[in-house]
Amino acid sequence: MGLLKAGAPMTWEDTVERSEYVRRHGVLQFLAAYRRAEAIADDPLYYGDEVEHALLKLDPSRREVRISLRGAEVMQALQAREGQAGEEEEGSLGATWHQEYGSWMLESTPSAPYGSDAGSLVLVERSMRRRRARLQAALAEHEIAPTMVNFPLMGVGEFTVPAAAPGGPASMSSSVPDACINGHPRFGTLTANIRRRRGSRVDVRMPLFRDEATPEFAAGAAGEPSIEMDCMAYGMGMCCLQVTFQGANMDEARLLHDQLAVLAPILLALTAATPIFRGRLAATDARWSAISASVDDRTPAERGDVDPAVEPAVDARMAGGGISRLSKSRYDSISAYIHPASAAHNDVACEVDGAALAQLREGGVDASLARHIAHLFVRDPLVVFEGAVEEVDDERSTEHFESINSTNWQTMRFKPPPVPRSGAPHVGWRTEFRSMEVQLTDFENAAFVAFVMLVSRAILALDLDLLVPLSKVDENMRRAHAADAVGGQEFWFRTDPYGEAGAREMSMDEIMNGREGGFVGLLPLCRQYLELIGCGLETLPRLRQYLGLLEGRAAGRLLTPAAWMRRFVREHPEYRRDSALPPGVAYDLVRACDEIGLGRRACPELLGEVAVEPFAGDGDCAASPGEAAGRVPARNGSSTAARAEGRPTLLRRCLCPPDALAGPCKVHGRRGLAAVPRTASAH
Repeated sequence: MGLLKAGAPMTWEDTVERSEYVRRHGVLQFLAAYRRAEAIADDPLYYGDEVEHALLKLDPSRREVRISLRGAEVMQALQAREGQAGEEEEGSLGATWHQEYGSWMLESTPSAPYGSDAGSLVLVERSMRRRRARLQAALAEHEIAPTMVNFPLMGVGEFTVPAAAPGGPASMSSSVPDACINGHPRFGTLTANIRRRRGSRVDVRMPLFRDEATPEFAAGAAGEPSIEMDCMAYGMGMCCLQVTFQGANMDEARLLHDQLAVLAPILLALTAATPIFRGRLAATDARWSAISASVDDRTPAERGDVDPAVEPAVDARMAGGGISRLSKSRYDSISAYIHPASAAHNDVACEVDGAALAQLREGGVDASLARHIAHLFVRDPLVVFEGAVEEVDDERSTEHFESINSTNWQTMRFKPPPVPRSGAPHVGWRTEFRSMEVQLTDFENAAFVAFVMLVSRAILALDLDLLVPLSKVDENMRRAHAADAVGGQEFWFRTDPYGEAGAREMSMDEIMNGREGGFVGLLPLCRQYLELIGCGLETLPRLRQYLGLLEGRAAGRLLTPAAWMRRFVREHPEYRRDSALPPGVAYDLVRACDEIGLGRRACPELLGEVAVEPFAGDGDCAASPGEAAGRVPARNGSSTAARAEGRPTLLRRCLCPPDALAGPCKVHGRRGLAAVPRTASAH
């Protein structure tokens, strides 16, 4: 969720008074970090995942479910457990638990990053299973923690335990209590200042699903019916799956930022898991646009709702006076590719702070990166802490830079190295992939993490180019929200990853699995990469199952979680075909999702023939299939060490002799890849 620190946040009035200072010095802090880390080279690959969890409370006697506001209490218990595990199980894989926006939410990450050996790709699932098991052991009676994107009855009646009245000074919501906001002062301040800056409560509207008896679609009804929500919790209270990885250097991190941005809408559609908002079935399957609206702090003039030519400055102390047009929310798709080689594909509006751009260019930052950073600084800081403004040393802190960077929630995030600290491990240039929805099982979540890592390595090793004009990526983001986007939508995609730039609309099946005479397919490229690195038999079977999951979804043989949930609701005997979710249906749905994640309920519609190993319920977990290859310590990650021990490594470049006519090498160039057959699903 971003930067958390101790201290007292300033009021909005004091924050906006210091906005100019924070923004100017945030740029200076970036320049200091840039100069420190510009020459970093040959950093090893490290990567990690972030999984967000929600705590729910079941009432079996009444068949009701509510959110449990015990997130802070459970997190303290888990942190204590991890501390004990670190002492008792030296070298074992642990977890780090983080606060999230909602007081019913937690975020988990591995305690140390995964390394560059191929076996780390199956270590991810083991780590996720252990985190889920430890969370299960910390729950109270009748509490569950399914990895669902959102709580389907959020904002419906009395939906919290303990009960709390709607509203409060932070959100002023008509349906959600401020008790749902994490007690850390950052979160309430963030909520209030978004509302204060925009001049009204946030306005979240998701299109309503039309069923046979949905009353809003009755004859004569005006307008397009929508599900209306009025506070940040409806967006930032949703759970997602993110992957962050370290580049060899700044150039590589920037290149992968751009290449993977093209995949953000593709993986949003493939992971779609959000068909319900505020107790109603939506006509969409994904969360992204709801979160975007829930943190949209733009004023009416910035949104284009009023003419800035006749509108006086909202507040001259704000960035742009509060009237400069901003085409996107702070939470949206990227507005610029940031690698110099990608510049020709930048064809969407990318507003910049002129003073920041001049600072950056004078400081030696190239035009592409300067444009990206200057674009971030068209936003005001939302949370500033007392005693941490002029007092911050720009050479020894990135606090002001991160106050802006961490509240620009884009599909991709470019992360400069932090200020080095004595005794702390080295951290290089990183790229964060942010669009995916959390899945019901650790198998699914691990499969998507593995795919992101494999396709990123294939891009580097096989010299692939997936870039399309950024306007096409934005259009793909819009299409990715549609119900059954995987089967019902086509997406703009590059026709030849080795040839001249060109894009056409393709089905998800062709993008992922390829088509004879058409695009080769991302999954065949990943399989070719595994062949290139000589992936071992200990790891390969599970990786085949991971890729098989994605193949099955893209081909329509397996459902997305959103499609499965929508079917579950519509086939439930208590559902009345009116797009509304009765309490009993919600209860059965969240129980089913929890049981699937714990391996206590088979779900071949989602997983095919893969069975989730049931959890033991003792705070640890049984070994998952394919886990043996993942028993490598998480810290054991350098390519050099892996090669010395004979383990296949996740190569950044092909080691074969180059062939100028056939692509990057004689074996794995364009001619070789074009012949890759579509393989049968591992399911």
